Amino acid sequence: MPESVYKVIELVGTSTESWEKAAKAAVERAGESLRDLRVAEVTEQDMQLKDGKVELYRAKVKVSFKYENAE
Repeated sequence: MPESVYKVIELVGTSTESWEKAAKAAVERAGESLRDLRVAEVTEQDMQLKDGKVELYRAKVKVSFKYENAE
């Protein structure tokens, strides 16, 4: 099997409902413009607050995809 190289990028997804939906939003959006997504890892979760209440869930996600040479 030939060697492969993967690129890793970091994204932040948001949702008004949950961290799971925030992470899913990040991965699905990445999938619209990147091919061959391989792994997604949630590295951080936080919340944006307003007046002491949760306004937004945020999930920081690392996504890897196969690196293709443009040659």
